[in-house]
Amino acid sequence: MTSAATERLHPAAKGLDDRESGAILGALLSAQADALQAVSGALPEIAAGAEIMAASIRSGGRLVYVGAGSSALMAMSDGLEIPGTFGVDADRIVILMAGGLPSDSRMPGVTEDDADDGARAGAALAEGDVVIAVTASGRTPYPLAAAKAALARGARIIAVANNHGAPIFNGADVAICLPTPPEVIAGSTRMGAGTAQKVALNLMSTLMGIRLGQVHDGMMVGLVADNTKLRMRARVMVEAIAGVDAAAAASALDAAEGAVKPAVLIACGATSDQAQALLRASDGNLRAALARTEGSDRKHKTNPGS
Repeated sequence: MTSAATERLHPAAKGLDDRESGAILGALLSAQADALQAVSGALPEIAAGAEIMAASIRSGGRLVYVGAGSSALMAMSDGLEIPGTFGVDADRIVILMAGGLPSDSRMPGVTEDDADDGARAGAALAEGDVVIAVTASGRTPYPLAAAKAALARGARIIAVANNHGAPIFNGADVAICLPTPPEVIAGSTRMGAGTAQKVALNLMSTLMGIRLGQVHDGMMVGLVADNTKLRMRARVMVEAIAGVDAAAAASALDAAEGAVKPAVLIACGATSDQAQALLRASDGNLRAALARTEGSDRKHKTNPGS
């Protein structure tokens, strides 16, 4: 086996296939829990990455997730959730996956070795973009070449890998190392390594959303309410933050065309134009906008269930 931790044999692997199902699942679950511990040591780097991502969105740049295989799927799942959760325009999120995003269950492994394709993808990026390059080994040719080409174009790089000293960290603005232990099924980075990647990416993008002012007292005030569940959630948030009843909250949301932050301000007495002006003056931060309104010393409820 190679020296990379993600390729080594796990101590619990011997005889794994000869055990009863409960014991196998227990070993797999225990390994997943151990992998999560790798995230805690990377919190300062995750925080730094979130700040870079937030700065890019504020300045009109894009978040570009790059990866191959399982790592690309972890990256894709994080990136695709950002618009609906934090109200970031979908055009500001780019997913670059070796071989392209799958349209069915086929995901050929050979595409991860296509460094030329990665270089072409990275060369299409620009200053202001932020590349989030994810690779368990840290040496996968596609994301490595994409990050290198994007760096040459002036993009900033956040590199995420599961092995110390990974080549993907070279030249990165932020290097997030998640040193997960060997996989119980050697090399199956869809398990522990993927779990750690998913959690790290979720933490980073969520902190970004908070720094962008899209979270208020734990509520997703930047969400896009495009289904029944989210419209109800939006109404409850307006009720809770503005301290109004359901009818007033619904009316404010109608006036704000479904956007939670201006709806809160409208429910607090602002006109639609005033609400937009307050948010512009507060860089989109609802708490700061509320502080600018008359009677800002009023107590706002913060628990949607209250």
